[in-house]
Amino acid sequence: MSSGAPGTVSGSKIAESPASGSGNKRSDSLGSASSCPIFKDVGEIYSRLLDHRPVIQGEVRYFIKEFEEKRGLREMRVLEKLKNTTFEANDKILPKCEEVMHGNLNEVLRRLQVANQTFNAFQQREQEERQLQTEKLTAGEAQRMALWDEFAKEQCHLKAMVNEEHTKAMERLKEQYAAMEKDLTKPAL
Repeated sequence: MSSGAPGTVSGSKIAESPASGSGNKRSDSLGSASSCPIFKDVGEIYSRLLDHRPVIQGEVRYFIKEFEEKRGLREMRVLEKLKNTTFEANDKILPKCEEVMHGNLNEVLRRLQVANQTFNAFQQREQEERQLQTEKLTAGEAQRMALWDEFAKEQCHLKAMVNEEHTKAMERLKEQYAAMEKDLTKPAL
């Protein structure tokens, strides 16, 4: 290490310090004298690197100057104005709004009740019409079923008559062909 730099210990000063620990006064004073610049340098390094109080105090002073001196009481005036506006709204505007709202809500409620009654009447009428249509459809279906049953019976009866006529016609044709066959088998005279 160089002896010229502050905070460094020269080799000669280390050599002068007693190794035996005899503690003579002259050596102690030299040791104290040599450590004093080190403490001073360490203190200076500490204040520059680790002591933030001067910086923080400067920022606090700037903050106070910015908000108290430059801006004056502008924020206080704005807050006071907002407070007055709020009180005015609470004292004057809000009661008027509530009064108008209650008046309008009562009118809306009355109209909704009328609309609800009208809707219920329409719904009741529609249900009655559906019931009538259902009854008509059921009656028409029963009538069609009765007509169908009658038609089916009539068709069965007609089928039976046609089958009977067909059977009779077949019998007549058989008899006729049998008679014709007899006539053919008779000797011709």
